[in-house]
Amino acid sequence: GSAVNAPLTGIFYAAPSPGAAPFVSVGSTVAVGQPIGLIEAMKLFNEIKSDKAGRVVRIVARDGQLVKAKTPIIEVEPA
Repeated sequence: GSAVNAPLTGIFYAAPSPGAAPFVSVGSTVAVGQPIGLIEAMKLFNEIKSDKAGRVVRIVARDGQLVKAKTPIIEVEPA
C-alpha cells in the first residue's frame, strides 16, 4: 500500500469530536480530498485530507497521539 502522510506536526484526532465515529476505519474506501482526521497544532484544528484514493488497510496514527510532519497517518491500497 501507499501512505497518506501528516502535513504538519501536532496531535492527531481520528474523529471530528469526542464520542463521534472516526473519519475512516480499516476497510473503508477513501477518495482524494476526503477528510481522514484532524491535527491540532498551536490550538488550531487542521482537517487532514487524503491525497490518495483506495481502501484503508492500516491506520498508523493513534487517536490523541503526537504525529510528526511527513510521517504516515493511514495506509491505502489502490481500489
